[in-house]
Amino acid sequence: MATVPKRARDMDDTTPRHVVGHGRGNAGRARIDVPELIYMPATGPLMPLVESYYLYRYDAKVIDGVERVDTGQIRFMLKGEGEMTFSSGHREASLPVMVNGPGAAAARYRVAGPFHCFGVSLRPIGWRSLIQIPANRVSETALDADSIFDNEATPLLAPLRNAQSLEEMVAIVEPMLLRHRHRVPEAHLALCRAVREWGASEALGVEALYAMVPMSQRQATRLCNEYFGGPPKLLERKFRAIRAAMRIYQGAPPAVAAAPFFDQSHMIHEVKHFTGHTPTSLREAIDPVLASTLDNETFHILPEVFPESVDPGGS
Repeated sequence: MATVPKRARDMDDTTPRHVVGHGRGNAGRARIDVPELIYMPATGPLMPLVESYYLYRYDAKVIDGVERVDTGQIRFMLKGEGEMTFSSGHREASLPVMVNGPGAAAARYRVAGPFHCFGVSLRPIGWRSLIQIPANRVSETALDADSIFDNEATPLLAPLRNAQSLEEMVAIVEPMLLRHRHRVPEAHLALCRAVREWGASEALGVEALYAMVPMSQRQATRLCNEYFGGPPKLLERKFRAIRAAMRIYQGAPPAVAAAPFFDQSHMIHEVKHFTGHTPTSLREAIDPVLASTLDNETFHILPEVFPESVDPGGS
């Protein structure tokens, strides 16, 4: 299911942007014969928790796709239903409104169309603040959003389906998110800051991360599991593979992209594990929505300007 591109944060305004397709910048009723993704970055009090909002539309009869690893998602199925197949072979049917945790590997999806989906792409601290379930426990699960948001999610489907623009959809959903924020401890924010800096660096290595945080390795590992869906070693592999995939998609020779790996075969295996694509298919047969997530060199996972604290005044 569609994942919002990380480059949304690089925009200097909140005007919805088309990534693929030929829509009109709104949620109008014209048939969409090619995949279309419209997105906008989060702003205001939810910016530390939400990366972006997006609307994916494709009116094909059947949509098959691959979803690379990413942060958590809240998805409102406006049209269509289907299932996701995870790397373990486990399958999960779609729900009217569902929450998907940060993945440990690429997953495939198949939807009976037309397929329209409004989504909220969460930051790791947003996962903790809004969902409050350790991310590593639900990395291959579709959670019923009503069980998390006190039965407030499904009633939003009707107004979302009638909305005429992405801005209207955001305005419908944001009040629910604001009501369900919870305090994020400062020590946890420090860990997330460190992971962002570490993940964006070229010199990865779990020891480097542990040296950046004022806590034990055991505590740092536990918090990485809770916020990011896996221990530091898995995050190191994720970041390295996504960076290589970005470079290959943008034109770098595979041999150059393979420099941080043991060898080129190792790079190919890791890129396929985390993106669902080989270096060849990244260039020649990539899904256009997945391609849009590889347009930016940095694998953004936290805001550029990190708040001093995330204290919504809740519990």
